[in-house]
Amino acid sequence: MSVIKVAILGFGTVGEGVYRTIQSHEEELASVLGKKVEVAAVLIRNKEKDRNINEDVLVTTDFKEILCLPQLDVVVEAIVGKEPPLTFLKKAIERGCHIITANKEMFAHHGKELLKLAQENKVSVGFEATVAGGIPVIQTLGQLLKINRVQQVQGILNGTSNFILTEMREKKQSFAQALLQAQKNGFAEADPTNDVEGFDAFYKTMILSRIAFGEEPNWQDVEREGITSVTRDLIDAAEKLGLRFKHVASINREGGQITGSVQPVLVGKEHPFYHVEGVENAVNVHSDIVGRITLQGPGAGMFPTASAIIEDLVYVCQNHYHDRSFKQMAAVPIEQKKGQISETWLVHGLTKTKINPLITWLDQASVDTFIIRAEKKDVVELANQQEDLVYFPFLGEYQSAIKLKPKALSAL
Repeated sequence: MSVIKVAILGFGTVGEGVYRTIQSHEEELASVLGKKVEVAAVLIRNKEKDRNINEDVLVTTDFKEILCLPQLDVVVEAIVGKEPPLTFLKKAIERGCHIITANKEMFAHHGKELLKLAQENKVSVGFEATVAGGIPVIQTLGQLLKINRVQQVQGILNGTSNFILTEMREKKQSFAQALLQAQKNGFAEADPTNDVEGFDAFYKTMILSRIAFGEEPNWQDVEREGITSVTRDLIDAAEKLGLRFKHVASINREGGQITGSVQPVLVGKEHPFYHVEGVENAVNVHSDIVGRITLQGPGAGMFPTASAIIEDLVYVCQNHYHDRSFKQMAAVPIEQKKGQISETWLVHGLTKTKINPLITWLDQASVDTFIIRAEKKDVVELANQQEDLVYFPFLGEYQSAIKLKPKALSAL
């Protein structure tokens, strides 16, 4: 039986997961591909660290040694940061190797460049693992886009943030306590900035935008907010109203305009994200024919991400070469909305002296925490007037869990 030779760049959580999965699923891979899959080399950073890697595998700190192997078919990259991963993958493509990456930051910045180079060299690029862990959202969007016109993609794309919000609500922990638990469990890095400030979800959102629409919004125009502003008190107040905080990335297309946001939002029990807990991820896709579909699954950890990479391994080997570049989609004809649109918000820190007559009061969770309906510009104006005021949008149609009496509403 002929052999497919694979090199793994990086042997952290993801890289080791890929190595172990290739070993444990050797027969399944051979059955599907008609060839045996072997790990020929592993690129590491520290040669002194003990690793359980077979003796016949080249273990090196020098990528040039990997490029010099007599046979090399696929390079799997599982390192963090934009460089040197970008350089490694470009050299692998130029040698004629298919590439697979789990590096969302690098791919968000340089995905177009890698896809163009791969097209020129007649090799394939697998990048399923850059978004939503083990959920096959990229392949699903690829299938939808054959006929369906995607109008909106929303997702819980960062398992670390979702875990922290879940711990804060279920175990009544502070943000700091929940973050520490995430780090102890291996869900958060020593420096959690990329996760809790929304950068990780932002990079994934830009990749999804390219898949769904063939292009992305101007990065500077995308509102990016992490979860550090969400306190235990806010979570408790929301829970009284039957609501939960989720960190949601959203990308929308209306006519020829693409808009995006990455921010904490509130969802009710009717929303598909309400029960997405812990390190789970979920993606909701709205298109013109099928309507709304939701994909949900593990978004972090060794084997969920390894699963996405292994599926990409099968994909690139079976297709040999397939143009997977981002396609420009035809604009969906949508009637343009005139003026501003009223939305539902949870607002905390509001005082009675700053009431705007354009606001509709819906519910009250505490002395200074309310659910209101208003145009965003009016909420922003309130926040500008009151330094301590924070506000969060609500997804979907709000249904009150607490029925306020007319007198109580009028007293607001």
